[in-house]
Amino acid sequence: MLAAERRDHLLDMLARQGKIVAKDVAAELGISEDSVRRDLRELAAEGLCQRVYGGALPASPAVADYAARQSVTPDGKRRVAAVAAGLVRPGSALILDGGTTALATARALPPDLDCTVITHSPTVAVALVEHPRAEVILLGGRLFKHSAVTCGAAAVEAAQAVSADLCLLGVAGVHPDAGLTTGDAEEAAMKRALAARSAETYVLASSEKIGTASRFRVLPWEEITGLVTDAGPGHPVVRAVTSRGVQVLQAG
Repeated sequence: MLAAERRDHLLDMLARQGKIVAKDVAAELGISEDSVRRDLRELAAEGLCQRVYGGALPASPAVADYAARQSVTPDGKRRVAAVAAGLVRPGSALILDGGTTALATARALPPDLDCTVITHSPTVAVALVEHPRAEVILLGGRLFKHSAVTCGAAAVEAAQAVSADLCLLGVAGVHPDAGLTTGDAEEAAMKRALAARSAETYVLASSEKIGTASRFRVLPWEEITGLVTDAGPGHPVVRAVTSRGVQVLQAG
């Protein structure tokens, strides 16, 4: 099999099965595992897969810059945001992550909602300027421009000084094996710091992120309260996550 044919075969397998096991592909094609790993390195360099130990998973689409991501599945993000906003109770304290789905959630909050919103996202904070009864606390730190959020040591330290009833957290990828992931180590650490300061944590993930993975683990499944997604209940990843005991809120 030619290299181009192997590439197409690997991409087809990734689309059909949601993962690639290098030793199984090597046995199937009668080639060495080194050859499969080399093919996977090339695909990963093009952003077509996320390499993991022993093989690869579908790559998260959340690698584009912040402006470009705002045009990716906006309807799905709005549906997720509507369900997420419904979790916020009057008089409660909310930790709201950054990113495009979190921004949609901020915009979905009722304008007259009396609450406290703690965020490390300047764009989320600005979106709440027209919410007269929402007290907004903006956590400072180094600006991570890819997601328009603050992170780093100063931001993590600031997060450790707050507490909330609810945390709404965005991720780049949701996969039953890889878990909840994002593409930057400091951003992942900041998300963990925010989730640790809340009584409940729900992960927000529109359908294009379901079944994909990025490089850095955010949280294990047992440390979240639930997942909010517009992917249907019949989606194999949603079924797998539900079988782990994770509450899944459907944003139909």
